[in-house]
Amino acid sequence: MAGHSKWHNIRHKKNAKDAKRGKIFMKLAKEIFVAAKQGGTDTETNAALRLAIDKARSNNMPKDNIDRAVQKAAGNVDGENYEEMTYEGYGPGGVAVMVDVLTDNRNRTASEVRHAFSKNDGNLGENGCVSFMFQRKGYIVIAQDNVSVDEDEFMLEAIEAGCEEIESNEEVFELYTTVEDFESCKKTLEENYPLEAAELTMIPDTDAEVAEDHQEKMNKLIDMLEDLDDVQDVHHNMK
Repeated sequence: MAGHSKWHNIRHKKNAKDAKRGKIFMKLAKEIFVAAKQGGTDTETNAALRLAIDKARSNNMPKDNIDRAVQKAAGNVDGENYEEMTYEGYGPGGVAVMVDVLTDNRNRTASEVRHAFSKNDGNLGENGCVSFMFQRKGYIVIAQDNVSVDEDEFMLEAIEAGCEEIESNEEVFELYTTVEDFESCKKTLEENYPLEAAELTMIPDTDAEVAEDHQEKMNKLIDMLEDLDDVQDVHHNMK
C-alpha cells in the first residue's frame, strides 16, 4: 500500500460530479436503501446505513432524497430487491480491476460490465482473480489547508485517533485505517477537521505501472463502468 494515492481518482470524480449529479444521487440512494433494508433504519445500530448517509451528505445529496431512500426501505417497497456483487478482471496493460455493483438484474449487469471490459482491451475474470491484490481499508482525506498544527503534530493526532498509515502530498493528508477502527477514527478527526472524503474502500497492495496508451484506455474503461447505473464503485491498481 505504501506509495499508493487514491486522491487523484476521487478528485477526478468530484470534478465530473456536476455533469453526473443525478446519476450519482441515484446510486447513493440505492446504497442507502440496501443498507436500511438489510440492517434497519436506525443509524445508531446500523453502521452501514450511517456510512452510506455520511457518503451521501459528503456528495451534497439533498436531505429529502436521503430520507426518501430510508423510508422506501422501511416500507419494503414491492419490486425493490438489489443484490450486492463484485466483478473482477484485468484492464488494459494488466491493471487489476474490481467493480462493486448493486443490481436487480444480474444478467443485465454482467453483460454491461463484460461489454465495458471488452470494448477497452480488458478481460472480465473469475471471482478471486484479482481480489487477493487488495485490502479493505478505511480511507480519510483532510486538506492540508485545514490543518493548523504542524505536520508532525497532526500525524501524532491521527495515529492516536486510530490511523495506521498516513500519506502526505502538497494538497491533502491521506489516512488509512483498519475496517474496525474506521468509524471511531473518523468521528475523532471530524471533531477538529473538515473531511474531504471518508469511506471504506479497497486499496491495492502494489501499483501497476502501465504505458501511456494503456492509461488512456484504462481511464475510458473506468468512465464507462462508472456510467453504468448498477455500478457503485470501481477499484484498480493503476499507478
